[in-house]
Amino acid sequence: MASTSDIKNGFTFRHSHDIYSVIEFQHVKPGKGAAFVRTKIKSLSTGRVLSETFPSGHKVDEVRVERHKMQYLYKDDMGFHFMNAESFEQATIPEALIENPGFMREGDTVEVLYNTEDNTALTVDLPQYVEMEVTYTEPGVKGDTATNTLKPATIETGAEVRVPLFVNTGDKIKIDTRSGSYMSRV
Repeated sequence: MASTSDIKNGFTFRHSHDIYSVIEFQHVKPGKGAAFVRTKIKSLSTGRVLSETFPSGHKVDEVRVERHKMQYLYKDDMGFHFMNAESFEQATIPEALIENPGFMREGDTVEVLYNTEDNTALTVDLPQYVEMEVTYTEPGVKGDTATNTLKPATIETGAEVRVPLFVNTGDKIKIDTRSGSYMSRV
């Protein structure tokens, strides 16, 4: 058991029959009344973000987790297959645990969060930015740069991203994996 004084960003604990990770927290000590901790927590099973307030000194059930660097191998009907970069063990992880699987290429390295109690995967974290090649997009017309207009583009993994009009087929682009948005040309 851990108390609210142990809460920090990335802290994982069991709450309401689910495992949550702290996204942000703030220790509040009002002029009148008892202190409390205001948190934003994310469910690791559903991905939902909740705002929760805990009284100071409240006990929470800490969950021990480990982060492993794993290499994405391939996808089949069983799920996504990964290999641990240190022990070379292979694991199959369902698509529901991966936030944006369309931005993973075979051979990419990702971080997998494991629950150490039962050795199950909780989440798969992609790098914040990835560089991909545009395999298809409509050609841009010269002079169409006055507005911030976006057009659809298909990248090498088959995912679709909205890009500015000046991006052409064959260009390499930088993509934010959290939002799936275009960042820049590479």
